[in-house]
Amino acid sequence: MADAGGERDAWVYVLGTGLGIGAGVLDVEAGDLLLTALLVLASTMLLGVLRARKPWRWTVTVGVFVPIAHLMAYLFLGKKPYRAQIYESFLGFLTGIAGAYGGAVVRRGVEELWK
Repeated sequence: MADAGGERDAWVYVLGTGLGIGAGVLDVEAGDLLLTALLVLASTMLLGVLRARKPWRWTVTVGVFVPIAHLMAYLFLGKKPYRAQIYESFLGFLTGIAGAYGGAVVRRGVEELWK
């Protein structure tokens, strides 16, 4: 039997994957850590508001694509990142945690106010 919650969340996972790929491409092309971190923060906050249950999954869904984008750019485009850029690509997880849990708190607060 399929999990009913999982089927309803499928479109949110697709949205999160798209936002994560966008953040990864932005980080590879612009190389701006602050801009990438803000995009990951906003993306995970949106996903946390949409689905407040288990917000850690939105951090993983979005944040994992930033280092993957650097790996793909290295393998297929020949863009060799600096060592610091590799480490910085994992910092998206920190802002992702803040965004996902912040969005979940906002969602639960709004639900509590409108009971």
